[in-house]
Amino acid sequence: MILIDTHTHLYSEEFATDRTEMMERALQNNVQHFFVPAIDASYFNGMQQIKEQYPNNVHLMMGLHPCYVKPETYEEELAFVKKQLDTNAYCAVGEIGVDLYWDKTTLALQQQAFATQIQWAKKLGLPINIHCRDAFDEVFEVLEQEKSNELFGIFHCFTGNFNQAQKALSLNMKLGIGGVATFKNGKIDQFLNEIPLTEIVLETDAPYLAPAPHRGKRNESSYVSLVAQKLAVIYNTTVNQIAEQTTKNALNIFKL
Repeated sequence: MILIDTHTHLYSEEFATDRTEMMERALQNNVQHFFVPAIDASYFNGMQQIKEQYPNNVHLMMGLHPCYVKPETYEEELAFVKKQLDTNAYCAVGEIGVDLYWDKTTLALQQQAFATQIQWAKKLGLPINIHCRDAFDEVFEVLEQEKSNELFGIFHCFTGNFNQAQKALSLNMKLGIGGVATFKNGKIDQFLNEIPLTEIVLETDAPYLAPAPHRGKRNESSYVSLVAQKLAVIYNTTVNQIAEQTTKNALNIFKL
């Protein structure tokens, strides 16, 4: 059985004291591939280090996280993203999108940065990895504008309703499902079995959003197995079947 964590911040400061042990636990839990999103340029060195340590297991994305789209720095940050993407060393453009939970004043800039990075992804033939928080309408607005056969990717940490899920799928996105599916008030478990398993990938978003029974504590990539176990219940199938299909989906998206 092979599991894939399609979204994990392995370079996070929260793993500073036990990163090697954390990675070992994940590998022992059949997690063989780790897809690591970018945030901004300040995390670049940490990303490179984890890639050097696990060259066959870790795959890096490049992008500017919407929370880091600031009027005074976003142009410089986007220039850095573009320079990195031009090296062809990345598997996706992400995480990118819109976040209105922390700051609504930068909405226009966030949407502009999102659209720009989508355009780069399309030119490079890369998937995108979408961050969306309190901003489904605003994310869909940009996706509709950029809609084309070249646009594809993952709606990371999908927490929307069934209609929003259908909308994401219609725009050529897979749904990234993580710990929220295990929460009693997570809601997505109520309709997820109506979404074909061919449209789902697994993720942790470690160190955030740990699944039950670890909710509220530090998340880590080994816990993607707990997400797979929950999906086996939701889809009334085996963990092996969940692992096989979601792994196949992820490998297709990232062209491994």
